Amino acid sequence: MLANYHTHTERCGHARGTDREFVESAIEGGFQVLGFADHCPWVFEDGYVSHIRMTPAEVDGYFASLTALKKEYADDIRIYIGFEAEFIPQLIEAQDKLLADYPLDYMIMGQHFNKPENCGEYMGVPTSDEGLLREYVDRIIEGMDSGRYRYLAHPDLLDFTGSKQAYEEHYTRLCEYLKAKDIPVEINMLGMMNNKHYPTERFFRIAQKVGNKAIIGCDAHVPEFLKDSSVMKLGKAFADLMKLELVESLSGLD
Repeated sequence: MLANYHTHTERCGHARGTDREFVESAIEGGFQVLGFADHCPWVFEDGYVSHIRMTPAEVDGYFASLTALKKEYADDIRIYIGFEAEFIPQLIEAQDKLLADYPLDYMIMGQHFNKPENCGEYMGVPTSDEGLLREYVDRIIEGMDSGRYRYLAHPDLLDFTGSKQAYEEHYTRLCEYLKAKDIPVEINMLGMMNNKHYPTERFFRIAQKVGNKAIIGCDAHVPEFLKDSSVMKLGKAFADLMKLELVESLSGLD
């Protein structure tokens, strides 16, 4: 089964293309399963408006559009409606209330921030602060313990430039936890195709040693990405290089 569960929409503010264009590109690219996981909105008490995720007011349109497309293209592709989200404990209750009445199929974790973004650091920048790496791993484990998320997107987003010993200690701790819970780590294709610092071999060699399973996530921000046949091939080649077992589809969504 050719499946991708990491697809964004224009609502996040840094993607382009209509929902329909993403679906049609996925069909053209040979996908049998397409999961939308746009950046999940938070409800900020101080009225802060994020520029990197949809607003709470856009949730209705997100589900209405994708539900209609799910029905329209049912003979061509299976569509699931999800979100990519951080685990931010102080904001979870309000997020749960916001989403309670919607037909949400799944969530994946993308820990871009450890704290609300209006007062927190973005995790995707180089840092030698071991405390930040420890907090990043701790927060992911805490979030995964909640049972909210199906897998960890771009697990090596935090670009730790400190000691090799600290890198291996904390990321081994993360990988061992994820293996025990049978939670896959994502080979993030947006990072690979755009020459970002992730996915990095040094993280996935730890995952190889621990015995983690992996899943390929396109992290598509433009429709064309889904019909580029080289994307999934490169992801599979990377998994082969790292000798990682690939999870091809998420179970229990139907």
